Amino acid sequence: MARMQEARVKSTARRSPSAKSGSAAGENARLLQEYQNALQLMQQGKYEKARVIFEKLSREAQPEIIERSRVYLAVCARNAADSSLSFKTPEEQYDYAVSLLNTGNVEEARDQFEAILASSPQADFAHYGMALLSSMTGQAEEALEHLSRAIELNPSNRIQARSDPDFVDMADDPRFTELLYPEMG
Repeated sequence: MARMQEARVKSTARRSPSAKSGSAAGENARLLQEYQNALQLMQQGKYEKARVIFEKLSREAQPEIIERSRVYLAVCARNAADSSLSFKTPEEQYDYAVSLLNTGNVEEARDQFEAILASSPQADFAHYGMALLSSMTGQAEEALEHLSRAIELNPSNRIQARSDPDFVDMADDPRFTELLYPEMG
């Protein structure tokens, strides 16, 4: 009888690791499914719902999923914040874009300037903002195009650009000088 009990204990001990690995595999499959659901929600623009799942996964999942979840968590947070922004006027949106530019969020600032121009293509201040951004990021051609358009729409932008320190990188470009000082050419 003792041998039978011993055999049952050994049998149970042998099954426990496989039972544990089976439940671990089931748990991993469940977490992977949650990860895929969160990705799908994110792609559908349901950032807040995806964020909740990614937060949970960033605490519970395998290391590979934890890392990816943290990256997507940041994406969700950013997009959720962007979607909650609303501006009463293009000028308000411009002020926000300039604040982004001043804090080094160049791509977000570009998105805001482009959104203004998409809805208000005649917004000289948005062209001026894009010219600044382009100058600061070393895109001389784009800076000149936008500054030229800003001056065309509102000639006082020429005066402002002459004393704007953000155009310092353009100062040596003869096209920039010609655009700001046409009376000298």
